[in-house]
Parts: sequence; C-alpha cells; structure tokens
Amino acid sequence: MSMINYASREINCKLVYYGPGLGGKTTNLEHIYGKVSPNTRGKMISLATETERTLFFDFLPVDLGTIRGFKTRFHLYTVPGQVYYNASRKLILKGVDGIVFVADSQIERMEANVESMQNLYDNMSEYGYDLTKIPFVIQYNKRDLPNAAPVKDLQASLNPGWPVEDGAQQKVVPDPLHPGENLVEKAGHEWVGRAPYLEAVAVRGDGVFDTLKTVSKTVLKTLS
Repeated sequence: MSMINYASREINCKLVYYGPGLGGKTTNLEHIYGKVSPNTRGKMISLATETERTLFFDFLPVDLGTIRGFKTRFHLYTVPGQVYYNASRKLILKGVDGIVFVADSQIERMEANVESMQNLYDNMSEYGYDLTKIPFVIQYNKRDLPNAAPVKDLQASLNPGWPVEDGAQQKVVPDPLHPGENLVEKAGHEWVGRAPYLEAVAVRGDGVFDTLKTVSKTVLKTLS
C-alpha cells in the first residue's frame, strides 16, 4: 500500500496494469511515459522475458495538488501476460494501491481475458486483498479493430458485478463515464457493483490518460 516519504514530502502509490499477453499494457505505459514531462518522471525500467517485457517507471503529476501537504508520486508497473510467469505477476501485485485491467477487445481473445481476470482475483486473494474494495478500473483496448467484441459482451464476461452486501452501500450510483449506466444498482433481488470501464485504442493514445486519470483519482480518494 502507499508509502510516505517524509524527506521529500511525497506519498508513493503503486498502480499495476494487469491483463492478458499482448493486450496493450506495455503500450499504455509507453504512451504515458512519452507524454509526461521528463522533469517529473523517473527512468523506465524494462525486464525482458522470452515473449514480452515487464515495465516500470514513476512520475509526479503536477496537476493533482497535494494531500495534507504531500505530493503524490505514482509508480506504474505492467505484469507479464503469460500464465507461466505467475510468480512475477504475484510479486508485482504486492503493496498495490490501484489496478488497471487491460482487456483485449478481440473476440478470439475473450478466453484469455477471462483467464487473466480470474488469475488477478486469485492472486489478490492470496495476499488478502479484496479487489472489490480497492481502486480498480477496466480498460477495453483495441476498440478500433473489426473483430472487437461488443462492450456489453465484454462487460458480461469480465465485469458482471459483485454482490453489495453492506446496506449503507445499497443505493444506485450512476456511472460518471457512461450516462444511463450505473456502477451500483439492483439486479433482480440483489444489489451489485461493477468496476468503472473505459474504451481505448492504446496504439493511438485514445483512452490511455482517461484510464490513468480514473484510477489515480480513485486512489487519491482513498488517501484523503
């Protein structure tokens, strides 16, 4: 979880980009790294495996203000998408403050998306983390492709919702990103909550910063 550096007056928060291999996690981070000011970012670290890379860098947003006099520094990580690198995935999740799940919208990648989402829930559970109670955003990437699945199908498979059992939380919460949709609503006889989602074309940068902004703002709410 977030670490406080009293010397530099900074709160350090860890954001992890999770999802199947070749879904766009690396593309998201590379786009962010290329757009943020060199004066506010650290060096990008790349750990290469045989099939893909795990990336990491940190940056200090200049437009988020301070929390109790502390600036917020975000540390962004990707995880290996391949299942056989699960030990690395699990290690990178340790101490996470917010998660972006980057789903590949292509119809033929639906099974890989579902497998990776289940793996995320399993790994978080092993640490005792509740994914429904920490900042969590889903990005549906590659929306420009002709074989992209409809968002409603992606939602049904990856973001169907979880039971909201706390009576105080059982109220309709409109989705600020999608008018007419709700993050919390009553479905049949039970209340359900869903993660916010965004559509993206990461190779063009579409939706990349909107995704980052959504998860980072939610993280900041948990700190204030």
